[in-house]
Amino acid sequence: MGNQIRTVILLGIMTALILWIGQLLGGRQGMMIALVLAAGMNFFSYWYSDKIVLAMYRAREVTPRESPEIYDIVRTLCRRAGLPLPKIFIIPQEAPNAFATGRNPEHAVVAVTEGLLKLMNREEVMGVLAHELAHVQNRDILIGSIAATMAGAIMLLASMARWSVLLGGGRGNDGGNRMGGVGLIVMSILAPMAAMLIQMAISRSREYLADKTGAGFAGHSEGLARALEKLGAYSGRLPLEANPSTAHMFIVNPLSGRNFTGLFSTHPPLAERIARLRGVKSMSTKTGSGRGSDRMETEAKNTWDRLSR
Repeated sequence: MGNQIRTVILLGIMTALILWIGQLLGGRQGMMIALVLAAGMNFFSYWYSDKIVLAMYRAREVTPRESPEIYDIVRTLCRRAGLPLPKIFIIPQEAPNAFATGRNPEHAVVAVTEGLLKLMNREEVMGVLAHELAHVQNRDILIGSIAATMAGAIMLLASMARWSVLLGGGRGNDGGNRMGGVGLIVMSILAPMAAMLIQMAISRSREYLADKTGAGFAGHSEGLARALEKLGAYSGRLPLEANPSTAHMFIVNPLSGRNFTGLFSTHPPLAERIARLRGVKSMSTKTGSGRGSDRMETEAKNTWDRLSR
């Protein structure tokens, strides 16, 4: 419940940012235009974001005859979760990763890469798919799409603010308070940064919730914990060709090793996610966790060497 309340608060702050920028640009009229812009972008995202993302990664839908084992796992998880069976897509990339998309549980899609299916056993694949179905049940797909489009609206308005300064604007149409050119430029820089950080905070809180919910669907947390260990070990050696605007959708950050981590990451630290799943304070407190991490690193190196030949 704490994560859900935090999400509502963060989305509210992002909405306030949009209205504030609109008011600075054009008073009440600008604020209404900004609100209409955000609503229009969210409408488009709600109906078409899944098709755009799947096309972006050249994902191909598979049938139960083509991939019977995946469908068997997903059917089992959907029965436990009380969810309708989603469509299943395969992404033609060797990097192990997965995401869910779609506007609601009745129109959901789960996509996994070919690399994930090659590198993980059934229990680990079940953990990953359970995590993605948790996103479906928790409506994270819609929340993520709304956050992304609202961030896009803020960046567009910030760009308009910069142009307003260059063209000599920066005053409200209804005679409201004026903001100096320097102030508008500062706002146009800080507002997109704030929107990005809010979007990342939403993504992080939803990942923790999906891990917990998914472990419940799978019946235990160890499969997902081991899958996250493998994903962390392989992600640096088998990078995914991903668009930064969709990075928050994947189970682990596909841009790890290419972008800043920590504060500027769309995902919480893998070590912390694994620790929460295993119910320990930190990975270092778990007996043998260091040996397990070394084993994953060695396995990742061997697979990388094999694929590079």
